[in-house]
Amino acid sequence: MNSLHDKIAIVTGASRGIGKAIAVRLAAAGAKVILTATSQDGADKTATEVNKSGGDAVAKVLNLSNPTEIAEFISSVHKEFGRIDILVNNAGITRDNLLIRMSPEQWQEVIDVNLSGVYYAIRAAAKPMMRQRKGKIINITSIVGQIGNAGQVNYSAAKAGIIGMSKSVAKELAARNVQVNCVAPGFIETDMTKDLPEDVKTDLVAAIPAGRMGAAEDVANAVAFLASDETDYITGQVINVDGGMVM
Repeated sequence: MNSLHDKIAIVTGASRGIGKAIAVRLAAAGAKVILTATSQDGADKTATEVNKSGGDAVAKVLNLSNPTEIAEFISSVHKEFGRIDILVNNAGITRDNLLIRMSPEQWQEVIDVNLSGVYYAIRAAAKPMMRQRKGKIINITSIVGQIGNAGQVNYSAAKAGIIGMSKSVAKELAARNVQVNCVAPGFIETDMTKDLPEDVKTDLVAAIPAGRMGAAEDVANAVAFLASDETDYITGQVINVDGGMVM
């Protein structure tokens, strides 16, 4: 039997890259995946791919900066399927700029989506998970939330905040058998990194002990592990998927 057979999983930001790989991987393990994106077309493309490969996915549009919309979405999923077993908070945006050039709007937009959006989703999903006394919350952070990155003050702050929030929530929900963990990708080959200049890519790879950039599937495999029943005694942890870049 698949390890996630009959589980109800929510994956945000699943139109491409890491989020798409996570949705595909969880569905392949047997989960019914409710995946979100900021556009219906983006969500539909991933859902179609999952369903064509024999998985089970439903596509939804979700604005991660709107707490009311997030709460209503989580509630509708629970009402329709009777439970929520897995929540993967993957959605995020970048508005990169050097500190002295970063506008308050660039700061706030990233914080609203990447940090506050995760809080709203966790808060909404925690209630049904606590009642059913079982659940997995997996938050996608980043190694830049641990080591920082020039030009990403807003993004680094949000990703560091996710780590602190996850550890606090893990302590609050552990007694109800709800595990909360983070996956911190390093440099992964996605649409966001493919356009980097070759000399920049060369320098990045040189700093990675594994000698290569990661694949979105590497991150998805870590998420699938944390989503499984085999990790019921693992909570409050950050798993770096970075080829050994941060040790």
